[in-house]
This record gives sequence, structure tokens and C-alpha cells, in this order.
Amino acid sequence: MYNRVKTTEEVANLRISGRMLATVLEQLKLAMREGVTTKELAQKAAVELRKLGGKPAFLGYQGFPDVLCVSVNDEVVHGIPGDRILKKGDIVGLDFGVNYNGMITDSAISVIVGTTGDQRLKTLLTTTERAMLAGIGVVRNGVTTGDIGAAVQAVLDKEHLGIVRDLVGHGVGHDLHEDPNVPNYGRAGSGDILKTGMTIAIEPMATLGGDDVYIDQDKWTIKTRDGSMAAHFEHTILVTKDSTIILIVVN
Repeated sequence: MYNRVKTTEEVANLRISGRMLATVLEQLKLAMREGVTTKELAQKAAVELRKLGGKPAFLGYQGFPDVLCVSVNDEVVHGIPGDRILKKGDIVGLDFGVNYNGMITDSAISVIVGTTGDQRLKTLLTTTERAMLAGIGVVRNGVTTGDIGAAVQAVLDKEHLGIVRDLVGHGVGHDLHEDPNVPNYGRAGSGDILKTGMTIAIEPMATLGGDDVYIDQDKWTIKTRDGSMAAHFEHTILVTKDSTIILIVVN
């Protein structure tokens, strides 16, 4: 499905969906500590979303077995929650989707468990988030996906981070993954043209090493080929005439 221009009612439902998603991610950040298992985080996400009245967008999607993706250290995305115990200094990516009245939002954050003195890990997270915001910053009616990719790439290249090229952002709204793809690299002026009322997810994935990735034996978790640490940030945004509106804001 190609991303469609949203009606006023659909935008209202997307805003509610986004608020729910942001609330759940905030609760997961508060729960993040040494000794917690990735499955416990997923269980908390399910409970909190149920309280808010939303439905999990990931559960059962193409066979995914849980409500939340939890990816640790060299896991880039799509980590399946389980009995893995989080340790101080781990990088944990939390990727979550919410369906409210048929409208879907998608967002991800990366968090360091506890504290770390490793400045390179801190730079990985802060730069990946800045790259996402740079991509969001160029979005308006008539922008191309290449414009977004070029903005994201410029930030990541400046810090010499690996850009995962096999995974991209995407349209979102009526379905979890819609066309067009939104790569995290590219040439300004190239690619699909976005219009007012479309909704897309911009989601840079960066590493401290190379850009090559592979799918683990669980057939879901995508990991860095060289074992380097990875970070992932994502927001769902609404394209407007002169700028953009972020539908999910996590402090």
C-alpha cells in the first residue's frame, strides 16, 4: 500500500495513537535498569497500552511473536523479548507500535542501561537521534525521500558512524509498513515526493562499525555483521504544507 493523505478524523486518531505510544515508551524508560529481562519490558508495554485503550501493532505482524521489539547492543532491530537480563552499559533499542481506531504509529528509542563512561557509546545515541531530527527538519509538502536521506546521512557521516543501508524508514498509518521507503542516506532531490497529509516513519539505524547486517537464527533479530554496537531512533510524523508535526514525542 502506498501512503495515503489522511482525513481530519484519521489525523485525530493518529495523534491519540502517538500519545499512547509516547506514554508507553516513557514508562519503559523508567523501568529500564540492571536485572530486568527483555520479556519483562514487553509485558509492561502490553499492560500499559491496555490501560490506555490501544492495541499493539507489532503482535502477530508477519508472525512477530510479541508486542515490543527489544534489541540489545549489536542487535539493530527486531529483537524478540525473552529471558535476557539487562546489564549496566547495555544499549537497548525499544521499538513499539500502536493501533488506535485503525490508525498506526511507530516509534523507537535507544537507551543505555544505568551509566557509562564510554563517550563513544553516548555519541552513538545522541548522533543517531540528531540524525532523525535532521531528517524530520527538512520535511514539508513537496520534499523527496532523497532530501530526508541526505539530511540523515550528513549527520551520521560527520561522526563517522556506520549507516545501516539494508533497513529504511517507511510510510505508516493504515498499515505498519507502507510505501514509500525512506532510506537513511541518499541524494537531495531524488526519490518519492511527499504530500501534505501523508504520514511516514523516519528511523535512522547507526553503528560504531560497518553497515553490514544479518538475520539471527530466530529469523527476526537483525544484528551487525562485525559485532559493533548499534542505535535506533524513530518517530512517526505528519507532513504539512510548510513543515512537519511529530506525532510521538518522548522526553
